[in-house]
Amino acid sequence: MKTINVAMIGQGFMGRSHSNAWGQVARFFKSPIKPVMHTVFGQPEENPRVFAENWGWQNASTDWEQVVKSPDIGLVDIVTPNFMHAPPAKAAIAAGKAVACEKPIAATLSEAREMAQAAKKAGVPTAVWFCYRRCPAVALAHQLVKEGVIGDIRHVRAHYLQDWAGDSVPLTWRFVKELTGSGAHGDLNAHIVDMTRFVTGQDITEICGAIAETFVKKRKKMTGVSAGGIGDGVKASEEYGDVTVDDTVLFLARFSGGAVASFEACRQGTGNQNRNGFEINGTKGSLKFDFERMNELEYYDATAPRRVQGWTTIMCTHGADHPYVANWWPDAHLIGYEHTFTNEAYDFLCALAGQQPTVPIPDFEDAYQTQRVLEAALISAAEKRWINLDEVK
Repeated sequence: MKTINVAMIGQGFMGRSHSNAWGQVARFFKSPIKPVMHTVFGQPEENPRVFAENWGWQNASTDWEQVVKSPDIGLVDIVTPNFMHAPPAKAAIAAGKAVACEKPIAATLSEAREMAQAAKKAGVPTAVWFCYRRCPAVALAHQLVKEGVIGDIRHVRAHYLQDWAGDSVPLTWRFVKELTGSGAHGDLNAHIVDMTRFVTGQDITEICGAIAETFVKKRKKMTGVSAGGIGDGVKASEEYGDVTVDDTVLFLARFSGGAVASFEACRQGTGNQNRNGFEINGTKGSLKFDFERMNELEYYDATAPRRVQGWTTIMCTHGADHPYVANWWPDAHLIGYEHTFTNEAYDFLCALAGQQPTVPIPDFEDAYQTQRVLEAALISAAEKRWINLDEVK
């Protein structure tokens, strides 16, 4: 089997998710290329050697520039905080490497544009880890819409609510604009903008009615590094620093097919631990998805006789009919969050081998289009006006 040496730039929560995916993909899928976990980069204080030994990386480094330029590396996978996406991505592209990058593609729109343009000019394969596309239920929704099952789309609702960012959480990088670009907006709205663009097959053309709010203005500065989660295990000093990103962003939008939409992201939606999903209403039916019940897709068939119309819950775990699950477990032996990354690793390896992925991969250009939507919403919130996406380049 052909192999490709992978280098991962970064560690932390996403580093664990990606390491698991690269280690599992050739075991569960008939992958056309086998990934070799060659080198992981981390900051010295993160002790990348310990991370490498725990997760199965052959080598560890504290010099990302050397790693991405190495002739031994074929694929660079970037899982750093957002402000560090662009430098290694552009360096890897210049070295002719395939590049996978965590979402959002960059901390700023200009960096996202530069990354997309560089990849296009160099002709290298790219992918962005919008992992929720790889939930079997979301991939099925994409297929059903493409087949015309719900007719013309008229209305879209999307939400991503978490509740981890209480007042006691220290000032991690996720609360600092210079490191992350935006708060709940770039972290959470990025996912649901991508998901709805993916499922509907349409682009967002206009933004209006946006509102952004920061509820916790100051947080205790952190000391040391996190334990690998979002805010878990982070120690705090007694010194406070300013929060410079949003806690919540809501906005209205219009899709290119004429549908109207609403989006909301919040890190302080009490009782919602990781509730992200959508409702898509069409002329022939509707679809609903909630990640906290990720193995299910709800479907309403408006073409059925009226007396038997109602919401149907589809358990998306049948290998013969539902994307990806033939490679996992028998019916209703449920999969989880980590499987979405393995599914995406498989699809990217297929693309690198010249094969069709199960569903389309968001490359740098696609992720740049999502970043344009995020930027337009922030402009709308700041200037309190309609924003046509043509204004945001």
